[in-house]
Amino acid sequence: MEMSTIIEAGEGGFVNLGGLGVNWKIDGEHTSGRFAVVHHPIPPRTLAAHLHYHHREDEYSYVLEGTMGALLGEEVVLAEMGSWVFKPRGQWHTFWNAGASPCTVIELISPAGFENYFRELAAAVGDAERRAEINQKYGLEVDVARTPYLCERFQLVHPSYHPPR
Repeated sequence: MEMSTIIEAGEGGFVNLGGLGVNWKIDGEHTSGRFAVVHHPIPPRTLAAHLHYHHREDEYSYVLEGTMGALLGEEVVLAEMGSWVFKPRGQWHTFWNAGASPCTVIELISPAGFENYFRELAAAVGDAERRAEINQKYGLEVDVARTPYLCERFQLVHPSYHPPR
């Protein structure tokens, strides 16, 4: 597939994974595998991902709008519009929209390849066994058990967490 010189705002595939939107912008096939870029729109006060650990790639998040919160190891950071957040491989982390308005993040993934994780994950909605296989394929450890704690600690919602009434 040939890539244009310019990638318009509405271009690239899109999937909504509940608490995280994924809009593909630059796939690794266009960068000789060096990096990939996706945009992540995140609804207000929403945990975008379970706590997780990458074995293979680093992620660099640029906040286009809103406020992104992140847990990086034990450090909690809040990143405003125009800020970069480095989420290195080998570190447990997660991120969320820390505000009451939309948050959009540009995610640079290096090396490329992990952008395809989201495609496969979207195709496996509702299939826990397949999701576990996909996590293993991409060298990703996920701690789903911490999601309720994170939602309560940071006053967030996540599609998999339903607080007791």
